[in-house]
Amino acid sequence: MSAACEFDHLIIGAHTLEQGAAYIEELLGVKPQAGGRHAAMGTHNMLLRLGARAYLEIIAIDPAGETPQRPRWFGLDDPNTQQRLREQPRLLTWAVRTQNIDATVKNCPLALGTVHEMSRGAFTWRITIPDDGALICNGLLPAVIQWEGDAHPTDKLENCGCDLAKLEGSHPSPATIAPALRSLGIAAILDLRSPAAIGASELTAHIRCPRGVATISAR
Repeated sequence: MSAACEFDHLIIGAHTLEQGAAYIEELLGVKPQAGGRHAAMGTHNMLLRLGARAYLEIIAIDPAGETPQRPRWFGLDDPNTQQRLREQPRLLTWAVRTQNIDATVKNCPLALGTVHEMSRGAFTWRITIPDDGALICNGLLPAVIQWEGDAHPTDKLENCGCDLAKLEGSHPSPATIAPALRSLGIAAILDLRSPAAIGASELTAHIRCPRGVATISAR
């Protein structure tokens, strides 16, 4: 039996990193820090600390990177997603960390994707990515990550006075994904409920910041 996962980071999609950084600075009142490139996925990122071993990631397709031979992660190759990101950066999904990703994936009742080895600079990790690159349950189910070694991105991030206040999810039938959340040990992290609009499914994060509490979602 795998141990419960822990919250690791939020994943904010942007059409360009510059657009995403400007959006987050306007929303939270703090500047994201430089991240790096994901050569295997043709993406790059910027980061902002959300407390101890928790952070916010802004991710976009890297115009200087090579196009991967498979779909990029987090649905970034989807034309509809890119059209919406041109309008405004949006919360795509989230990630949780585990110390045994193989057992975690095996025990989850819903498919989380294939485990891939990834790297960015000095950081290496293993992460679940669906073969089609799509978000799982519209982003409500997180990517699962296992960091290799003790290094974590927050080690190099400044404390900017931000933290995750609440993570909410709406799903037309919460009972269909609740077992997966329980399997991952994260049912207490995501406040899951039925949406007011039938058929709607959405992830929303509330972040405490110098400007109060800001909200970001897929809308």
